[in-house]
Formats: sequence, structure tokens, C-alpha cells
Amino acid sequence: MQGRAHWTGTHERGVQMRDGFHDELTALEQMLQAEGDRTLKALRDASQALLTGDIDLAGRTILGDDDVDDAHLKLEQGVEQLLARQSPVASDLRLVLAILHVNLHLERIADQCVTIAKLTRLAHDLPPDPILLDTFAEVCERTEQMLITAMRAFATRDLAAAESLVEMDELIDRANRRAFDHVLAMGPDEGRREWGMRMIVVSRCLERAGDRCVDIGEQTAYLVTGEFREFTDASHEVSGFLGREVG
Repeated sequence: MQGRAHWTGTHERGVQMRDGFHDELTALEQMLQAEGDRTLKALRDASQALLTGDIDLAGRTILGDDDVDDAHLKLEQGVEQLLARQSPVASDLRLVLAILHVNLHLERIADQCVTIAKLTRLAHDLPPDPILLDTFAEVCERTEQMLITAMRAFATRDLAAAESLVEMDELIDRANRRAFDHVLAMGPDEGRREWGMRMIVVSRCLERAGDRCVDIGEQTAYLVTGEFREFTDASHEVSGFLGREVG
């Protein structure tokens, strides 16, 4: 009886530890979604500042990046503490690794937003090009939708939604190429050319943000299938074993 009681007690403690582990894992995933909301706000604010020339909003976007950085660090520390106490099984480990990678992608998207905001301020006194602004309005909207789709797909483990990000990203890539061609075709006006050159960097930031969203979709596919695969070919830079590393 003593042996059985000892086994029962050990088993119950094991169950409690596993339940506690899953509670912590759920909390970490909730933190990730909250970080996604902050990143989405940064993207919306940077886009609005760009399209309207609102340098005050651009400044708030830059300052707000500290919140995303803090969230990124707290989530990373939470994962480290969880792994230090627990030895997750394969399926749980996939989620932990995916959370770490999505956490990084969100922080990098927020960094792209800061760059857009800084360029908006630098280009404030230069004459904007209406055609290019219309293109950016389209791209900004598509990039926001990609981030929403990516985070929702991750939360619900929706493989089809995750895979749909590839087509959405291609539309952004096409718009980015149009923007580049339009800047090259600008006339001799020095101010317009300088504004256009700054906007090429903005266009690149938006394109990279879209790439990051595709990376998040790949993490969703990894969770659902247990295998990592890139949605696109070698047209993107690759680093690491769970996703692309883009600047």
C-alpha cells in the first residue's frame, strides 16, 4: 500500500506539473498575441504618419517601439524560465520554438515601422509624389491585413489562412517593384528625387514586413504539421532552421 500511495502521489505531482506547464505556455502565447497587437498599432501609426505627413505621429511611433521591445524581452525571458523548469514533449517544444520565432518577427516588424517613421520625418519638407503615396496606401493596407491574418492563423492553427499569406505577399512585392520603377522615372527635380529615394527605403521596409508575416505563417504550418517548410523558394534570404532571417 505504501508503494502504491507513493506512486499515486508522484503521479499526481507529475500531472500538476504538466498542468502548470501548459498554463504557463498558454500565458506565453497570450503575451505573444498582445505583442502582435502592439506591433499592429505601430504599423498602423507608421502608415498613417507616412500617408498624411504627420511628423508628431511619426515621433510617437518611434517612442512606442520601447513597448514592443519590452514585450519581446519579457516573452523571451518567460520562455527561458519555462524551459529551465520543464522538459517539454515534442509537440510542446514545437510551440515553444514557434513562439520564440514569432516573437522575433514581431519585434523586427516593429523596427521596420520605426524606420518608416524616421524617414517620414526626414522627408517632411520634401515634395511628395501623389502616385507613389497612392501605392503606399495600398501596400500599407495589405501589410496590415497580412499581420492580422498571420497572428490569427497562429492563434487558431489555421493552415489554410497561413498559406494564403504567400499570395498576399506577392501583391506587396509587385507594388514594391512598381514603386521602384516610378522613382527611377522621376524627373530632374532634386527635391522629388530625394523624396523618392527615401521612399524606396520605405517601400523596402513594407516589403520586409510582409516577408515577416509569411515567416509567421510558416511557423503556424510547423505547429500544425510538425515539419518546417518554406512557403516560397530561394528568392528570400535564409538563416536558421525555423524561418528566414531578413533585415
